[in-house]
Amino acid sequence: MCIFCKIVKEEIPSNKVLENDEFLAFHDINPSAPVHVLVIPKKHIESFNEVDSDTMAKMTPFIQDVAKELCLDKTGYRLVTNVGRDGGQEVKHLHFHILGGAKLPWHRLHPDPKKNI
Repeated sequence: MCIFCKIVKEEIPSNKVLENDEFLAFHDINPSAPVHVLVIPKKHIESFNEVDSDTMAKMTPFIQDVAKELCLDKTGYRLVTNVGRDGGQEVKHLHFHILGGAKLPWHRLHPDPKKNI
C-alpha cells in the first residue's frame, strides 16, 4: 500500500485542508513554496496516465475549492502533477501539487527556450 493510501486510511497523519468522499487535500511535509498542498483521489490511481475523465471532471472543482480555501484563487498559484520517473513522480499515486503564497520562479530545463529539446 502506498503512503498516500495510508494517509487516506488515516494510518499516517496529515494536515488536512479539505476532504470529501472522493478526494483529499493536505499540506506537503516538505514544502517547495510558502503554500504547498497535495490533492489526491482517495481511490488509488497510479498517475495521470491512468486517470479516467470522470475522476478528472470531479477533481477539477475540488482543486478549485482547495485554492479558494487557501485564498490563492485571487493571487494565483501553480498546479503541477509529475508523471513517471523522468517527470519527477516520487509517489506512484496520482497527486497534484498546489503551490502558491509568493511569486513563483520558473526554471527552464533548456538554456535556450527557443530551441527544441
